[in-house]
Amino acid sequence: MKGERLLNAAALSLTETRPVSSSDDVYLGVDLGTASIVLTALDREKRPVASEMEYASVIRDGLVVDYYGTMAIVKRLKKRLEDRLGANLTRAAIAVPPGTNPADAGTHRYVVEACNLDVTRIVDEPTAANEVLGVKDGVVVDIGGGTTGLTVFKNGEAVYTADEPTGGTHISLVLMGGRHITFEEAERLKRDPAMTREVMGQVKPVIQKMASIVKHHISGRNVDNIWLVGGTCLLTGIEDLFSDEIGVPASKPAHPHLVTPLGIAMSCL
Repeated sequence: MKGERLLNAAALSLTETRPVSSSDDVYLGVDLGTASIVLTALDREKRPVASEMEYASVIRDGLVVDYYGTMAIVKRLKKRLEDRLGANLTRAAIAVPPGTNPADAGTHRYVVEACNLDVTRIVDEPTAANEVLGVKDGVVVDIGGGTTGLTVFKNGEAVYTADEPTGGTHISLVLMGGRHITFEEAERLKRDPAMTREVMGQVKPVIQKMASIVKHHISGRNVDNIWLVGGTCLLTGIEDLFSDEIGVPASKPAHPHLVTPLGIAMSCL
């Protein structure tokens, strides 16, 4: 897979810092996700130099529902990166779910610009992910906290995008109701690798719903392969459920939760 080495470097950049010569050599991607906010910094060679992330609930279904809370988190993560790198961060790319209207995309921009960052580019999330994956022909599916978004690629060009409700938050709600626990406890349970088998058994219908969304949108499009990205894809075996439900081979890269943040940063270049 094209971006495997970059993804491994991105995972390391959460705890390790690669030195940079000046702020002019740093390009930033800001991923405002439903479950977490991630800032990823790259150098001119598109190598990850540092990343910061924080779990949050200030975004819902790709929409900013807590403007000041979102801004506070981005400022906090930006400050951490600047302290680690010893450089001022001045520019960033951002991403939104496919089909986001201009007003909502503008809110994402305003949040980031309020943190003293120039927004150089706004891309849809699956297209950002494909900056890393390099899919020429196939579909990239980005399972976010609130929605399942997809982009179909032909000869390396995006020819169709779609986004529908159902994402990681819905998995947490099922766990919450089935186990009589709080939403926060459900989120932690979902992220616990030791609980993956149990979680998958309980939330299989939700994942099948996600797969049915993809199946509907790629019907008649002659798609031969599916790539899954997003934090929900950390669940072991999710690609097998997609393959069985859709009848098309589905795969996921290493560190699927870092694909879109890394691709957003690459879009900044």
